[in-house]
Amino acid sequence: MESPPAGPGDASAHHGLGRACQELGDPEAAVAHHREALRLDPGLRAARQDLTACLLHLGRTEECVDLWHTCDPLDPADLDWLDRQSWLALLDHDLPVAGEYARIHAAVRLGSAWYPRTSPPPRTAAGRDSRLTIAKLHHDIQQFRYLQRRAVLGEEFTGVISAYRETISRLEAAGEYGPAPMDALTRRAIGHVYGRIVHVRDTPRLPRALSDAWDPAEVQDHYLDRQPGVVVIDDFLSADALASLRDFCLESTVWHGNRYAHGRLGAFFRDGFTCPLLLQIAEEVRDALPRVIGRRHPLRQLWAFKNENDFPADSNTHADFAAVNLNFWITPTDANLDTGSGGLVVYGVDAPRDWDFATYNGRREVIEPYLRQQHAEPFRIPYRENRAILFDSDLFHGTDGLHFRPGFTNRRVNITMLYGERADDDGHGRHAPTTAGAGDGRLSGAWRSPALTRHRGGRA
Repeated sequence: MESPPAGPGDASAHHGLGRACQELGDPEAAVAHHREALRLDPGLRAARQDLTACLLHLGRTEECVDLWHTCDPLDPADLDWLDRQSWLALLDHDLPVAGEYARIHAAVRLGSAWYPRTSPPPRTAAGRDSRLTIAKLHHDIQQFRYLQRRAVLGEEFTGVISAYRETISRLEAAGEYGPAPMDALTRRAIGHVYGRIVHVRDTPRLPRALSDAWDPAEVQDHYLDRQPGVVVIDDFLSADALASLRDFCLESTVWHGNRYAHGRLGAFFRDGFTCPLLLQIAEEVRDALPRVIGRRHPLRQLWAFKNENDFPADSNTHADFAAVNLNFWITPTDANLDTGSGGLVVYGVDAPRDWDFATYNGRREVIEPYLRQQHAEPFRIPYRENRAILFDSDLFHGTDGLHFRPGFTNRRVNITMLYGERADDDGHGRHAPTTAGAGDGRLSGAWRSPALTRHRGGRA
């Protein structure tokens, strides 16, 4: 269509014409008008937002990152808008668009001189959200060395590694094991790197992400028809998907969450933990399990945790806000030094309906007495590479004790996908606390895939 004329110096008029072109299905013309509006008035936030939506529709996502990186100053409301667009796309089951908005959000908020390579360094204050922990500093040194060996990072990171070591020495001398605020000296030394993204591995979709070794219909039958709603699936991903996803987690410098005990690090969807393959897995799970997830329970959160090589049992028992929880593991099995442990502990007891999120998700001093009161017995699922556990998010659960081999590539990585909302789950409250456990410490209603039965020597 032919774009209507606008006054040469009227930013609002160009923005209005851009919106009209969007509504009429002409995104190219809309882009031209929105760009002119921003040229005339760089602070016209609505034009930047509409231009972002048009560029995403056209598949020109790199231009979106540039657009937001050159925004000066960047208002917190801009980041909130990007975050909200991602959330709305998740609710609409449009996972590719949700992933692009999340990627832009992460690049703008946490980008560096190295990432994204097509954009100038971010204008946000260096390390503004960062808190120092010795555990994260050690992890990052290991990851930088790993990326140097793979020729992903260059020699300039040798100096960064030295600065990290000096920072560790200062913190240890002061007894500051973290989380500690980043002072001016540390900000000058590592603020351009610490808590920032310097590399994200390109991890595209594959012809097929899920393995054909398990039967979705059987998984659904056991999840829905047997209490307490726990299904263990071995050989969860295809071999290609598992290898590619493992490389993504090893190479991508997105492990920013360091507020957790025992050196545990988190990577989150809105902070860079996203790639087309991860979202493909989430889509295939949704479509493979229409009776459990389907269109009713959209993907609400996606994250991963990486542990130190040792982690005490019973350290993070909690329940989640979602309807359905999918948790799967990707570190090689031979990294686990205790083959009977290292996985997940699930209790056949729901978080009470009247508890708020902060209580059922993290208050151990309330959770543990409640579990004792309910005579809850743990169902321990040992660690295996490429094992997934599908379970009702209402159930209390936590990481089992870990004893893994030393080394960066041996750190245990678990990935979690949360679908739906707790309040929308018809299964809530179906688990009877007084009959949650069997006498042998296993949940009698939990189903194991045939592969898991083989791993455990034929025990059902």
